[in-house]
Amino acid sequence: MELGEARKKLESMQLEVTKFGGSLDLDALDGQIAENEYEMSQSEFWNDNQAAQKIIDETNQLKKRRDEYMVLSDSVDNIATTIELLVEMPDDDLQAELDTEITTLEERLKSYRLAQLLNEPYDANDAILEIHPGSGGTESADWGQNLFRMYTRWAEQHDFKVEVMDYQPDDVAGVSSVTLAIKGYNAYGYLRSEKGVHRFVRISPFDSAGRRHTSFVSIDVMPEIDDSVEVDISWDDIKMDVFRASGAGGQHINKTSSAVRLTHIPTGIVVASQAQRSQFQNKDTALAMLKSKLYQLEMEKKEQERAAIAGEQMENGWGSQIRSYVFHPYSMVKDHRTNFETSNPQAVMDGNIDPFIMAYLQWKLSLQNPE
Repeated sequence: MELGEARKKLESMQLEVTKFGGSLDLDALDGQIAENEYEMSQSEFWNDNQAAQKIIDETNQLKKRRDEYMVLSDSVDNIATTIELLVEMPDDDLQAELDTEITTLEERLKSYRLAQLLNEPYDANDAILEIHPGSGGTESADWGQNLFRMYTRWAEQHDFKVEVMDYQPDDVAGVSSVTLAIKGYNAYGYLRSEKGVHRFVRISPFDSAGRRHTSFVSIDVMPEIDDSVEVDISWDDIKMDVFRASGAGGQHINKTSSAVRLTHIPTGIVVASQAQRSQFQNKDTALAMLKSKLYQLEMEKKEQERAAIAGEQMENGWGSQIRSYVFHPYSMVKDHRTNFETSNPQAVMDGNIDPFIMAYLQWKLSLQNPE
């Protein structure tokens, strides 16, 4: 990279980091961290395990916000120093180091920029993601399996933990439904962009005539909520069924009925958990999932009058998709809300959905703050 181009990039990045610093009150942040750490040092801190863990998690996230900004600021200073050294004494190895430093900072800025858009309630929470193939038989079930892989890959790339809460294989191939718990800071904030119907067009490997097929899969995403959020729920309104658990692809089939399915009779909401070892653990997990769904349903009712479409339930079929994945007769993935698209669908299927998430969050922000 020529030094003139490097200087222009540095100036742009300096402005952005300065802007981030202006919106981040470091003194207040350090004060809150110190206050929390003092509380954590008290002998009675662990008297309430749940409250204690909440303070620890909050402190870790405050430190992360501060440390991420400091890394950006230090990186800008390092690049400026490297450029000045190259002006005085050109060196190929140092030039290569500068190119690497700029590329690394650009990636860090992109991630930091994305995180700044996560400002809605519960964005920081873990996410529960459900995959429900629509009509289309084996082809839709296989598309559901592809999305399962895509979201798992994406989560792994962000160092998020993925727990398969429920996995129901299709009779021939693919899945009939999957529920994932994706655990990590801002997991829900990122993944709320994925809620809706995903359309898939390709030459079906299950069609002996080699015809093109269109399939639909509905993705539902909700934040995982804790006991601090009150949800009015009665066991009189719940039907509980138990069944034998099995892993993805049918592995690890249990000989006892430890898996639990809960049906909320007033709303028809169904949740299931088979990830835990005992029926009691799965019952507690399924109840937590049901509470999250009921809370989300209540929030969606309150948002129906808003112009934004986030949270709206859509029919799982033609004309309702939020995103199309086309493998034939051309290659393209396009989000119909933001109009963001790429001609590399394989990269998307390998988990590269951050550009779509960024476009969605920016689009949502523009709806909330129209010029």
